[in-house]
Formats: sequence, C-alpha cells, structure tokens
Amino acid sequence: MRFETSGEASNTTLRQESERGINALGNAKKGKTTLEAVDPKLLQSDMLPLSNLASSISPKRRGLSWVLFVILSAMAEPVVDIPAGTGFTGNGRTNDVLWDKYSLIIKGQRVFIHSGEFHTFRLPVPGLWPDILQKVKAAGFNAISVYCHMALINPSPGVVDFNDYRALEPLYEAARQIGIWIVLRPGPYINAETTAGGIAHWITSEVAGELRTNATDWHAAWQDYVQGIITETAPYQVTQGGPVIDNEYSQKPAAHAEYFHELETVYLNSSIVVPLTANDWGENRAWINGTGAVNIYGLDSYPQGFDCSNPDVWKPVVTNYHSYHESVDPGQLWYFPEFQGGSMDAWGPTAPGYDKCRILTGANFENVFNLNLWASNAKLINYYMLYGGTSWGALPFPGVYTSYDYGSAIAENRELTVKYPELKRQGLFLRSSPDFYKTDWVGNSTGGMVSVSNPAAFVTLLRNPDSAASFYIARQGNSTTTDVTTFKLNVTTSIGNFEVPRCTSGITLGGRQSKIIVTDYSFGCSSKVLYSTAQVLFAGQIGGRDVLFLYGDPTSESEASLTLNGTPRIQGAGVSLVSSNGVASVTFPPGIQGLITVWDSSEQLVLYSDTDTAGIFWSPEISANDPVEFANYWQFGTNSSILVGGPYLVRNATITGSTLALRGDLNDSVQLTVIAPDDVKTVTWNGIPISADVAAVSNLTIQGGFVAQLKPSPKVLSFTPPALTNWRYADSLPEICSGYSDANWTPANHTTTKIPFKPYYGDGRVLYGCDYEYCENIILWRGHFNATENTKSVNLSINGGGAFAATIWVNDVFLNTSYGNSTNNLNILEETDDKFHFPLGSLLYGQENVITILQDNMGLNESHSEKSPRGVRGFMLNTGEFGEWKVQGKIGGYTNYLDKVRGVLNEGGLYGERMGWHLPGFDTSSWVMRDLSEGLPNATAGVGFFVTTFNLSIPDRFDVPMSFVFDNTFQPYRSQLYVNGWMMGKRVSNLGPQYRFPVQQGILDYNGTNTVAVALWAMEPTAVTPTLQLTIECVYEGGIGSIKTNNPPWSPEGRT
Repeated sequence: MRFETSGEASNTTLRQESERGINALGNAKKGKTTLEAVDPKLLQSDMLPLSNLASSISPKRRGLSWVLFVILSAMAEPVVDIPAGTGFTGNGRTNDVLWDKYSLIIKGQRVFIHSGEFHTFRLPVPGLWPDILQKVKAAGFNAISVYCHMALINPSPGVVDFNDYRALEPLYEAARQIGIWIVLRPGPYINAETTAGGIAHWITSEVAGELRTNATDWHAAWQDYVQGIITETAPYQVTQGGPVIDNEYSQKPAAHAEYFHELETVYLNSSIVVPLTANDWGENRAWINGTGAVNIYGLDSYPQGFDCSNPDVWKPVVTNYHSYHESVDPGQLWYFPEFQGGSMDAWGPTAPGYDKCRILTGANFENVFNLNLWASNAKLINYYMLYGGTSWGALPFPGVYTSYDYGSAIAENRELTVKYPELKRQGLFLRSSPDFYKTDWVGNSTGGMVSVSNPAAFVTLLRNPDSAASFYIARQGNSTTTDVTTFKLNVTTSIGNFEVPRCTSGITLGGRQSKIIVTDYSFGCSSKVLYSTAQVLFAGQIGGRDVLFLYGDPTSESEASLTLNGTPRIQGAGVSLVSSNGVASVTFPPGIQGLITVWDSSEQLVLYSDTDTAGIFWSPEISANDPVEFANYWQFGTNSSILVGGPYLVRNATITGSTLALRGDLNDSVQLTVIAPDDVKTVTWNGIPISADVAAVSNLTIQGGFVAQLKPSPKVLSFTPPALTNWRYADSLPEICSGYSDANWTPANHTTTKIPFKPYYGDGRVLYGCDYEYCENIILWRGHFNATENTKSVNLSINGGGAFAATIWVNDVFLNTSYGNSTNNLNILEETDDKFHFPLGSLLYGQENVITILQDNMGLNESHSEKSPRGVRGFMLNTGEFGEWKVQGKIGGYTNYLDKVRGVLNEGGLYGERMGWHLPGFDTSSWVMRDLSEGLPNATAGVGFFVTTFNLSIPDRFDVPMSFVFDNTFQPYRSQLYVNGWMMGKRVSNLGPQYRFPVQQGILDYNGTNTVAVALWAMEPTAVTPTLQLTIECVYEGGIGSIKTNNPPWSPEGRT
C-alpha cells in the first residue's frame, strides 16, 4: 500500500497500489481480523498448562486481535481492570499483556521473551523472510525484534509506502504461520548504523526545528509515518507488547521528554493496545518516571564494544545489572531491548572484518555473557543482531560499509554460523524450563547466599518461589580468564542441603565458560531431577514419555541425580548409575562422544551427549491440528515437540496419522536420529520416505526412535558459478566533455538552509545536496566561471561523510581527488578543504569554464547530526566569482524518483544511473567490448559503466548462497555493484575492508538471465585493474522453495 497525504494527518487519503490496502485506520480490509471484544470463556482452549504455571497465573483475558507482539501503545478505550489478586501490572488498555516483576503474562501465560533482531529492510526479498524466521524458531527463540525504516517508508512529504520489501503485512503473516512474536520498533529514529538513523532524508532539509524534540514542524513531519505504522499494525496485535517509540535517547532536556510524550499520545489515541517500551542506551535511568515515561523500561548493553581487532581479548562481564535494576525499577520485569549479539565493523584498511567479530562474540561469549544476563534475572531479552543482512544502496551511515553481517549467528548470506549451536542450546533449555520464567534473585557467592569450595568460581542463585526449582548460574570470577576452575557447590533441595557433585571431583569451568546447575527441576509430566551438574538441552514429553536430554564437555566429568521410573530396556554403557532411596545418581565420565541412552523405559527416556553433539540436535514443535488460535505458538497452540539430530537445519515437523514429515536442509551426508511418539511408523524427509537403520535404532530406544542415513542429491556437488565475461563498456562521465549542457540540471541557488551547519565561505549560496532533494549516493556539481590569466586556483570544502571521496575537474582536465578517511572508525575525515591549482592550458581565458565535482555521499550522520551538510561547504576562486552553480543527483530527487520498487535509496546521480544502465533490459549491444579488469581507457580518472549478463538454472528446493567477489587489492578506485538493478555493494578499494558482496536469491534470478553492472570510478589518472567473480558459498538441498523476483526492467520513461 502506498498513500499520499495533504494537510493534517486526519486528512490522509489512500491511493491503492496493491490488493492488500487498509481501508480505514484500525480496520482491516474484508477477510482480515479486526479488533473485537471476545468473551474470555471462548478463549480458554488455546491456553495449555505448562508445568506449574497454571496454579500461579490467572487464565482470564480480554479482547484480542490476531497477532504478534508490537512495540506501540494503547488506545483510548475504557480502562480495563486487571484481575484482582494477581499482582500483575498492565497499561490499563488490555489484559492480554500484563507483567509483574518476573516476566510478561501474555493471555494468561507467563512467557520469557527470547528474541533476536532482524531488519527486513536489510533483506529486501520478502519471500526470504520466512527462511530467517524458521531459523530463529529452530534455535528455540520465540520472538524477533524489528526496526522499521522511516526513510524508506516515508520517502517524501505526504507519501507513505508499505509496498514490496517495505511492507509489514507479509512479515506479520509469516510470523503467525511460523509461531514467532514480534517486537516492533518503528522509531522514527532507530540508529541501527543507518543513514540519518532512519529518519527520512527530506526531513533533514525541510524541517527547521531540532529533530527528535517537541519542535512543531518536526511533530508535523512524523505524523504520516506513525499513522501508517499504526494502520498496518493494528490488525496484527497479539495483543502483546513492548515497543520502542524512539531509540537510545536521553530524557533530558525537557524538549526530548515532551517529544516522547507526543509520540505516546498518538499511540494512545489510536487502535494500538499493546504496551510501550523504550531502550536506554546506558544506565541513565531514562523513561522510567516523569514526562515521556513508558510502560516497560529497557536497557541496552554491548559489553565488548564495537572493535573486533583483538578478538581473543575480552572485556569483563558487567556485574551490576541486577543491582542497577533493583535500584531503578524493582517492581518491573527486567528487559534488554538490545544485548550484544555481534558487532558492526568500520571502513578502513585496519578494520578487522566480521570474521573476527564472530570470534569476539562467538560461542564462548554467548555462553558466558548471555548467562550472566540471565543471572541478573532478565526475562525479556533481545540479541542484536541475530541476522544482520545487507546495508544495500544508501542505507548505511558513514561509519559502516555495505555488509551488515554483524558477526551474527546467522550470516549475511543466511548461512548458520559457528555461533548458532550455542544459541540453540540456550534456546531449547529456555523453552524446556518454564520454572525459569519466574525466579527470585536469591544471591551470589560473594554475598554469602551461595557457598562454593573455590573462590575462583562465581555462582548466582535464582529460585522459582512456587516450585522451589533452583538455577545456579556459574562462571569464572574473572570472566576473562582462560584458566580451568574446578569447584563444588552447596545446594538446597527438597531433600535437604548438601554439596554437589557427590560422586565426581567437582564442577569444571573450562576457561571462558558458564554452566547452569539445576536442582528440583521438573521434566515431562511427572519426572524430577534432584540436581544435575550436566547441562539441560531438552526436557519435556514425547509420545507419553518424560524425556530428558543432558550434555557435557568430553574433557570433564559431570553427574545428575534423578528419579528413574519404569523398567530399563536400554541402559547407557560407560556411565555409572547407582540408586538409593528411589533416586538414581548417574555419573558421566570424561571422554563421552556422541549420543548415549542413559535410561529407556516405557515411562522415561534419558539421553546424554557431548556439547557438540547436543548442538546438532533440533526440537521442532508439532503444531496443533485443531484450528485453535495461535496454533503455531509454543505454550499457546502446542506443547508438543520431538527431537531430531543430524541435519544442517530442521525447519519444521508435522505428524499426520502415523507419518512424521520433516522438512529441512542438507549440505552433507548425515545420520538422522529421531525421538518421536511411538505411534509414528513412517518418517519422510522433504516429502521422501526414508528407511530406518534397525540396528542403530535398537541401541537408541525401544519405542519412538528412528535412525537413518540422509544423503543430499548429487546436484549438491554439481553446481558451478558462471564466469562473468563479455563485459560491455560505456563512459559515464560526459559532464566533463566540451559542449555538455547542464541546462536541465537543478540550479543550486539557495541562500538559506535549514541544515544548522552553515557554509564556510563562498558568495552566500548553499550547495548542500539535500536542499535540492539529492540526499544520497553520488551527486555532481557544476560551477561556471569566466577565467582570466590571473585565475590560478579554486578552494573547495567538500563534505561527504567518513570514507567519502570527491574528484574535481576543470573543463575536461583532472585536478585532483579529495579523500575522506576512516581507519576502523579512527582518524575519521568527513569533509575536506583543499586548494586545486589549474594546470597550464586547462582554462579558456575570457570564456566560460566549468568546475565539475563528482562527490560520493556516504550517508547522513546519526545521533543529533542527522542534518548533515553533504555537499560543498565552501567555494572560492583565487580571483573572480562563480556564476551559475548546477547540481544533479538521482532522477526526480526524493519527490519524483523513478524506481518505486527499489525505492528512494537505491540510485544516485551518475549519468549511467540517470539513464538506467544498471537496470535489466537496457540495450548495451552498441557498447564496446571491454573487460572489467582493463579498467578505464587510457588510464584516465573518471567513471565508466561495465555491464554483462549471465544465466542461472537452479532447481527449487535448493538454497545456494552466492557472492560477488572483487579483487582484494588496494587501488585508487571506487565501484558500485548493481545486480538486476539493485545497488548491492559499494567497493572502496583504497580503504577496504569489504570486497565480497553476498547477493540473495530474489535479487538474483535462480532461473533466468541476470544483469550485473559495475560503475567504476577511477580516482587518479592511473591504471586500475578490478576483477569480479561470482562465487558459490555452499549448496543446501531443502530451502523454502521458489522465491519471487521483483526486479523491474529498464524503461525509457523519465530516463531519456
């Protein structure tokens, strides 16, 4: 949907450009669910009891709407009374989302929100969003956090565009189908290492007031965008809750707080009913009380910072999370809207790259720092980022390059990384442990509440006040040490206090490691673990049996004490099992590799493996067959799951009759291991029946087990990428040629600007691109002047943001290039002030001469500097004055830009872009043949376009991540990579570090002709020799099926 407005927000009129438009604010089009009051008695069926929760949580709830978990506010309806005696808090607008000091209460269920950040605008292929959501769900997460990008959605005044990748509805629908809650964070300011922090570029030049304050013109500017968010989101509330209405912002001065209050008022007067949250960028106590205070306070934390140069050197864990929360907001649940899940990376030759970020914030970091966060009793956590994606086009702010991989658990090309298994082990533990959702912070080993035998170990105790289940979270006292620490721990259990372990030498922390020691831990319907120093991967019920899956390091020993029921048919070899008074003590010695069965009876199944083996197991949920509400949501539509080990990815599982259907991805041959209900007789993998290995099954379990060998198709090994050859070439800088006319360019004649950074020198004219609607990517300036023999030089101050460049010609003569700089975000130079001397013979005396400036805009700054003065901040001849100045950016500027699908940030002002040479279907047959590696003719400074095509033929159900890879050399060139019309990369060869650019299916046509274009900018009159290859990272059989492409071809309209 795209709509335009005129005047006040209340006069918004819709212009339909798709079939899924919303007819009126807060009301869905026919066929969609609307907000209605529903009798709570009718909603009981989808609330499944989970362990002890039923006794402590009221099942009452009120009017619901389909969907998820959004970050907005509450509507002005009659106040809803919270059920008496529950001790819960709400926003007074809905009882579907309540909370207490422990966690959220969603529709009567206590829920630990375990979330990862995902920005759909960084994956501009809506058909791939389910792929990310399935991978999030498979790791045990139940939520995602999503920023909305105002600059893309509200590209020009009065226009709000929710079409294509800007849409929210396909995300909401996919999340509902997969069973993922959504925390929506619409800003308007989001930071997120994106240009202007996400604020629409037109605002930075058209709004005079200070942004993100109570300035009246800023208030008017964000109305259409916020109303659009409300319209799109209202039909999809859970109703749940937890928004961030602006991001990482101080409550002082008063104008900031008043702005928050104004945003809140808009939501309060809308059809949004879920609570409001905000994230405090540090321990600033912001937004808890006073003007602009929100329902649920949240704290951001990035304990390792953002420099991955020394990935083996850790900063210590933050030790005051709990005490800070107790001092500022003890009656509320503890919320982390952003906890470090990786790191951004910067421009420059010394930038470390994301591989090092994936080490710095790798599995050891996740294990120690995430569990340290849990130990503070946080129960609403979002890891930033879980999938980073690509900052294509003009999305980045100047501090980062195209890739936003972030060193995340899911890589930019959507592959699962070495960080993913640890997150999955944590996620499955949380999903298996409802007693952990409500815990009191009892104390730690430095405060006397926990006793350990070795002071080098630090242990925090959390205890469920209803069930008395206890969770002792252990780490090294010195969290950065790599030493091995062994200790014993005094625990409190239902049968008394004693020291554990009882049979082995101790609990071992192998360097940078944390462990959770559980006591009085429930699993399945009626089984209990008295204590376990082994870690819990899975606890639940499968096919009527109570199932427990423990794991531990193969280099150390661990033990568990639990009640074992039934007659064992298989009892694990290599473990010691001693029973006393109905409780069995099981010792797991060092050296266990792979999966072993500890106990297999008709009532229970207990499994154990090493840590790595536990990491290859999945526990897909079995959704309810009945058409219940939230059928795909854990705790709501289902509490049923199975265990599957071996495949690269298990996306989902369904049971129909006696057939278990598994869907997932393979990239290698594996042993498939399944624990399922015993009435399952047939197993299929991606629709193909597979035969069991009877002998292997007999060593696993007597009932409900299945073992088989899975092999990918031979096609997995047969894909080879096509070579990029037969390049066609054309010059893309006619602006420096004699006789070129800029008559149709925009006169740069403004003498005032709303950008607060004024020109340094000149004649009073303002040469800032945004003032002429050219806010992003490459912009060209042409300054006309008459020369005399005394005209010797020109001074130019040029602002383009960190890592920018600007090349200057007089007439057709190259003068020089001004270089911005960034060296791993040090020595940042975002503007230059240089004198350019005119070479002998370059000027036409007594005639008109032209200075041409080719300038790259690297994005607008963040954090109160969004109104960045990108352009020429000073111009001065040594003698005489400039006449006319002209400016040209992308065709149409931000008001009338041509490419409504790819959007306002995709193109810039290069001649080739203006003509549409980067678009598929443009006829280059008349161009000369010239290989990209030959660079520009005659080793000149300038810009040339190189275009070629290639074909792909990849069958459905294959996921083949691909990248375009430039030479990894340092040369004085910049290039822009376009794939089927999308600007998917900006290569800065003289700075680096990025030279590999992943491009997703959907941008790439897996079954058709693909167009790749490179705009090569040689910044010096010297030969540059770039190369470009298409590479395949891996081949996965499975995937999510056919992906629709949306790559509009070249059209002469507006281009010629």
